[in-house]
Amino acid sequence: MEVITTVQEMQQKANALRAAGRTIALVPTMGFLHEGHLELMRAGKQNADNLVISIFVNPTQFGPGEDLDRYPRDTPGDLQKARDVGVDIVFLPSAPEMYPAGFQTRVQVQHLPQHLCGLSRPGHFDGVATVVTKLFNITKPHIAVFGQKDYQQLAVISRMVMDLDMDVQIIGVPIVREPDGLAMSSRNSYLSPEERRSALCLKKSIDLAHRMFQHGERRADSILEAVRTLVEDHPFTNIDYVALCDPVTLDNLKILKQENLLALAVRVGNTRLIDNSILREGSNP
Repeated sequence: MEVITTVQEMQQKANALRAAGRTIALVPTMGFLHEGHLELMRAGKQNADNLVISIFVNPTQFGPGEDLDRYPRDTPGDLQKARDVGVDIVFLPSAPEMYPAGFQTRVQVQHLPQHLCGLSRPGHFDGVATVVTKLFNITKPHIAVFGQKDYQQLAVISRMVMDLDMDVQIIGVPIVREPDGLAMSSRNSYLSPEERRSALCLKKSIDLAHRMFQHGERRADSILEAVRTLVEDHPFTNIDYVALCDPVTLDNLKILKQENLLALAVRVGNTRLIDNSILREGSNP
């Protein structure tokens, strides 16, 4: 496994792989890798000749007062996990390498960020779109793999790739969960044992919404009220949003359709967790 820390060297390596007829899959990460990340990497290996991952805690997607400084990091552990899963190249740049002095460009998707996480995290998806564009230009992938847990992020990146005619295939991988149902996240490490138990309300509320939908409930307000009540009945919780929306546009729905996105963000203690699921006829969570 090769570790590359500069943009120039990574571009040269990517150009050489492409010239040799090799296909490249990219898995962008912010490190502190867990089984969810590793599943993305396995998908990348299945779909390309060479697997590149990036490890970069991107400062431009964190707002004032968010957890940039305390975001969990474990570079030695990350490199070992990447090696074990068969990563070919780790791109491990510094912030000054990615954003040198005088940097002043950003990429903005207009409509999709005006929903869900974008409402409470202004500028977040500009930072995501900008860093992903840079990573595409640096690693030159044929395929890029993202998790469906960050559903809005996947939607924003897919839209950006489509709108800007980027020659990259985007693959979304289903949520990987802990045995008790909690969606895997680097931020789960922040939770105390009591908060960890309370955090299960996210998955419980998704299960409740599925049951209501399968029993014929199509009024969004009724399902949202039940979900909010369940979450609020658990200690340490503070709802950022609970939404039922169109899976493509992310516009809120009043009456549910054949396919609907349930998305929620809940602070458990000081930790902000997200989860989502598609409600469709005959489906399970």
